[in-house]
Amino acid sequence: METDRMPQIRGLSAQYALLEYASGAPVQFSYKELLKATKGFKEKLGAGGFGAVYRGVLANRTVAAVKQLEGIEQGEKQFRMEVATISSTHHLNLVRLIGFCSEGRHRLLVYEFMKNGSLDNFLFTSAEQSGKHLNWEHRYNIALGTARGITYLHEECRDCIVHCDIKPENILLDENYHAKVSDFGLAKLVNPKDHRYRTLTSVRGTRGYLAPEWLANLPITSKSDVYSYGMVLLEIVSGRRNFEVSAETNHKKFSVWAYEELEKGATLSKAYDGKVVQMLEGIMEIDRPPAPKAATEGSVGGTSVTASSISALSTFAASMPVPSSSSSLQTAGILSSASGKHGERVSSSLLHSETK
Repeated sequence: METDRMPQIRGLSAQYALLEYASGAPVQFSYKELLKATKGFKEKLGAGGFGAVYRGVLANRTVAAVKQLEGIEQGEKQFRMEVATISSTHHLNLVRLIGFCSEGRHRLLVYEFMKNGSLDNFLFTSAEQSGKHLNWEHRYNIALGTARGITYLHEECRDCIVHCDIKPENILLDENYHAKVSDFGLAKLVNPKDHRYRTLTSVRGTRGYLAPEWLANLPITSKSDVYSYGMVLLEIVSGRRNFEVSAETNHKKFSVWAYEELEKGATLSKAYDGKVVQMLEGIMEIDRPPAPKAATEGSVGGTSVTASSISALSTFAASMPVPSSSSSLQTAGILSSASGKHGERVSSSLLHSETK
């Protein structure tokens, strides 16, 4: 290897430069390096079930998001193994891991920086307050991109990775509003054979997005992620927090409330974000097929809910272009009776087709 062609990066360790140049493998940072990069963890970007995230500038001037993990009990060897798994998981709709720190009690992960932050900042903060607004095309593409990322985790990795915390805060947007799922792999990797061992006591989640299995302390599988994703879809369309809607309707589940509103013939403006309605009215014609009872009651005890949800989105993606002022969308027949059998993986029909 010609030394004059090696990247000249001042201030970086030889290990960092070599890894970055040769293989793209996750870089091991010292705690001191990350303390300096974040200016003492000064600029907080957000916080979640696994810890807080801070903006940092690495020695090579790369802007990054540094997550300070909390409650991580794994030993050094296990932690490094999980980091290796996360770093080898690459997809356009997954946030890329740059490196990590495992030093004493400190466990940190360094991710690519996403300029537009998390989806919740766009959905649940008024445009007047934040200066941010998502039009229908953005929402459509965010929903589709998120589905692609989840599908990859469930079906295209060597081992199925169940996220366990799908929510708008874990869907990040780049400068072009492309969606990337974050925090994947932080819950323990799930082997399909070991699903029966994964319950509420061993994983974390967020109120409002938890599938019924969690509360019943039943095995957690990839179907739980699909349920959470369905709740996020409702939020993308409505622009409202699902648990806020539940509070307004005597704690009725968001999914039940939304379907009942459609059954009653409620106007779009009642169920959906007003600004989105302005773009949808006159563009979409909506037929409401009968909803299977299970479709509004969660995913416990069968596979049809997951399969129907996936089939719905794949049908929509296969037959519908990105909405425009000249398009007429027909969503009749979206709910499908297709179902998986005996716990087989069904989550990926989500995206067998690309947007036209």
